[in-house]
Parts: sequence; C-alpha cells; structure tokens
Amino acid sequence: MEKKKKFAVLLAGCGVFDGSEIHEATMTLYAIMKNQGEYEIFAPDIPQHHVVNHISGAEMNESRNVLVESARIARGKIKDLAQFESKDFDALIFPGGFGVAKNISNFAFEGVNCTVNPETEKAVKDMVQDGKPVGALCISPAIMAKILDKPVLTIGTDDETAQALESTGATHKKTGHGEVVVDPKYKLVTSPCYMLDANILHIAEGADAVVKEMLKLLE
Repeated sequence: MEKKKKFAVLLAGCGVFDGSEIHEATMTLYAIMKNQGEYEIFAPDIPQHHVVNHISGAEMNESRNVLVESARIARGKIKDLAQFESKDFDALIFPGGFGVAKNISNFAFEGVNCTVNPETEKAVKDMVQDGKPVGALCISPAIMAKILDKPVLTIGTDDETAQALESTGATHKKTGHGEVVVDPKYKLVTSPCYMLDANILHIAEGADAVVKEMLKLLE
C-alpha cells in the first residue's frame, strides 16, 4: 500500500477577522484526508495582533496567543511552528484569514513593505529548497510574494491587492471559484477562496483543487 502524503497545515489563529478563516482551515483538512493524505497542524507561539468581536467587528480589550487560538481548530492536536522540519513532510499548506496578514505577517498594515514571521518564512523557504509543494489559499499568497522571488500566484480578482503583489515582482493571474494557479518553479499552488464572494461549497472546491494539484506535483 502506497504511503500517504503528509501535509503540514499552518494556522494563524481562529476566526476570519483576527486569525485563520475557519471554513478554509476545515475544508483544507477535509481535502487532504479526502485525497488520501494525512496532516499535522502548526502555528507560531506568538501574540495575536488584536482580538476582534466577530459579530460587531469591533476590537476587544483582551490579548490572545496564535498557537492557543489555532488549537481550537486543531482540537488541541497542534505543534509550535518552531518544531517544524521540512524533512518530515511532503507538502505545506496555508489557509487564509486576516491572521495571515495580521499575525504571521503585517501585510494588513504595511502592504508590500510588510515583514513575515521568521519561522513562517523559514518553513516556506525550507520546503521550496527541498523541492516540495506549498499551497496558499485566500490572502495567504500575499506572504508568498514577500518570501519568494517573483512567484506566479493568484488572490482572485481584487485589482488593488493584485497590483500590490505585482509591485513586489510577483505575477498575478485572475481566477474564479475552484481555479488554481501553479508556479512550477516553486511548486507553489494558490487559489482565491474567500478573496472572492464565496460560500462554503466554493471553499471546499478551492481547497480540494489546491490539494489535488499539490499531490500531482508529488507524483
């Protein structure tokens, strides 16, 4: 029996406005298992930028930790990103959500002048150096434009974000629901998900398409 491909899933908190997008995270895990893969979940042990009330959108006067919040999605089975080693995995994948742009980078505030969490940057670069695929959903491709030199990617159809990414040297391709862009140089697979007006069926379709393309790159 063929050994299952092992994905590392990198989370950035819990909740679309201040962490990982929960539908994207859940559908990513589902897509991995549905396509006969397996996964381990990671998040950096760092403070969240802020906490957002997901009903009102207002900032709340409290502090939370990205690893602890991500553990909600992982049902407690999660590792500190500091423990991640490329040699243990076949692929690395990032669901979206504002946590990617607020916690593991500051893209939401600094745009193309952003910095990326060093452990996140190292994980991506190690996988690329080892010739292993990296997947990025929703806004996650924005940090790939910062980490990698002139990647080809998509965040959907948002012109302002696309132009910002192209100013870094990245090539942006417009995509719709369930469509993916593959950069063969980096084995980078991206899809827009909730960067488009989407429902959970679109998210399942996008996550499945990304995982399938990543598995093709592993053949």
